[in-house]
Amino acid sequence: MKQILTFIMIFFLAATLEGKELVKTIPSLPLDVNPETIRPLSELADKVLQQHLEDILFSNPSWRQLIRAKKMTIGLVDLTDTSNILFAMVNGDEMMYAASLPKLAILLTAFHCFENKIIEQTPEVMKDLNLMIRKSNNQAASRMIERVTMERIQEVLTLKCYDFYDETRGGGIWVGKKYAKTGKRMPEAVKGLSHAATASQVCRFYYQLAMGKLISRERSREMLEILINPGIEHKFVKALHQIVPQADIFRKSGTWKTWHSDSVMVWGPEWRRYIAVALVDNKNGETILRKLIMELEIVLKQNAAVIKKKQKHLAAFVEPEKCFEI
Repeated sequence: MKQILTFIMIFFLAATLEGKELVKTIPSLPLDVNPETIRPLSELADKVLQQHLEDILFSNPSWRQLIRAKKMTIGLVDLTDTSNILFAMVNGDEMMYAASLPKLAILLTAFHCFENKIIEQTPEVMKDLNLMIRKSNNQAASRMIERVTMERIQEVLTLKCYDFYDETRGGGIWVGKKYAKTGKRMPEAVKGLSHAATASQVCRFYYQLAMGKLISRERSREMLEILINPGIEHKFVKALHQIVPQADIFRKSGTWKTWHSDSVMVWGPEWRRYIAVALVDNKNGETILRKLIMELEIVLKQNAAVIKKKQKHLAAFVEPEKCFEI
């Protein structure tokens, strides 16, 4: 009997240890990294990933036409190897109308206000933030704009510590009107848009969250908790739930008339750790984005294969340890 109990204890101990090892293979977010080692996303542009991205996009005639007309913009960040993060984009600095996607700016401003004790982080406020992000509720977004003010949102976006909008560098993320039919309009300076974004700046937003660099590590974690488990299943998320149901998805999207946008940070096993952002001006934008995320997964898988091949090639040239007789 003692032998059986001992065997059972050893079995469960081994299973527990194995489970811990599995958890370690997928680091939690925000990542535990030295802030001094975090490089700007613009410095992480990768030629191989860029070529794979362009090959996939331009092989589709309708996408190629939209890209050339500046009606489709894409950003992709490969987070698989946190010591070698890779970035690629097509029309990434092109400002486009983004509907609800810039509600990310309201989320950031709210947490900036919490951190600086400008407004109180009450259950009512947190409920509105969750509704605004997960359900893209316009009434909740408008209430949040009233609390933090439009002027402060725009100030936060242009602060040097965030730098999410700069008209001298093509714009970025912008909120210039409540999410309502009426209300004051304060458009951005580049194209005169009320709710706008560039794929590159939205990629930066998620990248800084992943690095724990947006306000602070703890505030980044709180914002990630609001962005996870999106409440609307369409576009990127519709496809992702079918092809990688086990992955965590952090997401904000937007839709108005022919303007469709989506942004995700996917956190799963192996090479499925990435940021994908796309904005499309086309009546078939919903379908385009659903197909696009599947193509982006192919790009990332191709890139992972190239990296693995390089690693094997380098390993083959490592000189084996020499044994010396004593």
